[in-house]
Amino acid sequence: MNINKLAIFASGSGTNAENISRFFTHHPTAEVSLILTNRKDAGVILRAEKLGIPYKVFTREEFYDTEKVMSYLSEYKIDLIILAGFLWLIPKNLIEAYPGRIVNIHPALLPRYGGKGMYGMRVHETVIANKDAESGITIHYVNEVYDAGNIIFQKKCKVSPGETPESLAAKVHTLEYKYYPRIIEKLVRRN
Repeated sequence: MNINKLAIFASGSGTNAENISRFFTHHPTAEVSLILTNRKDAGVILRAEKLGIPYKVFTREEFYDTEKVMSYLSEYKIDLIILAGFLWLIPKNLIEAYPGRIVNIHPALLPRYGGKGMYGMRVHETVIANKDAESGITIHYVNEVYDAGNIIFQKKCKVSPGETPESLAAKVHTLEYKYYPRIIEKLVRRN
């Protein structure tokens, strides 16, 4: 049986990357084959080492002005790219090389609270400041505009009275951990 090879791009601590990697450990049709990060001090590196997954660190120049990242993806024969807390806009050459095969998760119900600079606690603070009754997650395809690709899946959660950005973040993280690996699994089955 053909195994789909996944690459995860992450900029931070890597909790979602680890969750996805663990989900696909011993999976019959997919595996996380590579983790890529744009920060040499990112926590995701320690998680990759612990899980025994190869990782690569790249610079802004290598990402935008060279084929370095593309060569990593080719070397590991990557089929699907997963963004998990990766904050840079994906360059055109990657989008063209992986049409409909780059997926991101956003901690809000797009199209609300998306775009450049809308990530992490900023999103949850804005949701609460606007007195929204609900928030949630959006899993979407990646295009050349931040958070503007076609939506694959959304899941809502209630914003409770007295909600804090931290408590809302915890609710959203729970949704991310539960649904992101499962949606990726469905996408793998389609390919």
